[in-house]
Amino acid sequence: MKAKSTDWIIFIGICFIWGSSFILMKRGMFDSAGNATLSAFHVAALRMLSAGVILVPVAVKSFRNIPVRRFGLLILSGLIGSFFPAFLFCIAETKISSALAGTLNAVTPIFVIIIGAVFFHNKVAVQKVIGVVVGLIGSILLFLSHGYEDMGYTGYAFFVLLATIMYGVNVNIVQRHLKDIPSVQIAAIGFSLLIPASLFVLYFTGYFNLPLLKNEYLLSTFFSCLLGVMGTAFASIIFYVLVKRTSALFSSLVTYGIPFVAIGWGLLAGETVTLIQVACLAIILLGVYLVNRQ
Repeated sequence: MKAKSTDWIIFIGICFIWGSSFILMKRGMFDSAGNATLSAFHVAALRMLSAGVILVPVAVKSFRNIPVRRFGLLILSGLIGSFFPAFLFCIAETKISSALAGTLNAVTPIFVIIIGAVFFHNKVAVQKVIGVVVGLIGSILLFLSHGYEDMGYTGYAFFVLLATIMYGVNVNIVQRHLKDIPSVQIAAIGFSLLIPASLFVLYFTGYFNLPLLKNEYLLSTFFSCLLGVMGTAFASIIFYVLVKRTSALFSSLVTYGIPFVAIGWGLLAGETVTLIQVACLAIILLGVYLVNRQ
């Protein structure tokens, strides 16, 4: 299915929101001077809590429209599509940069293809496979071009890898089993049902015992909640819209646009961007084009 102009607008919007999520995670865990404030568990739990709370009014209206037998799938989608990945990414970013986490997130389409083919019996055209491989190569080259000094911490990159596997499973579940449910209802019910779990994590990790009225903790809490409202609640709704309008594979390719946004934030922060990195971004964009081209 070829994407329309409206689909591309949604695509770019999601890229910007999710591309900005990685820097928000960092700002949730560290202040502007690089000092630790909230833990990875605090930021992830606040993210999920704020996403659930903001969508409660929608969820209340939606409960009666969803058959009870579908609630299990909605909870599963919320867990593997947002809840667990939120914690995995935050844990990873305690040791690796937000730009690296955003770049590694681009492997999601590979797992969409593998999981879709193996467990959902999806047929994938050779051209789409080539497009995904091209995009992945561009992402890998972009990662290598950064010359990270914290390579000793790359073991934490496997937390990102596990999160992308979960994303791949969730995209296929939504496409196959939840396509008849409105996107807003999927997100609202899924996140609202996870509010108790988020509060549980915050309580038992000592968040409420912190000096929350101090400026640095207020700012960290603000960035974490902003991450939840925009980067989780709103972005998830429009992502589900994109999945239904196009395909699971094309929707997952928003992960290829994330490095563009990450570099944009780097420029604003005074970082330099090399011609090699620009070339890598061109390769990524070529992969997106090949996947969508009929």
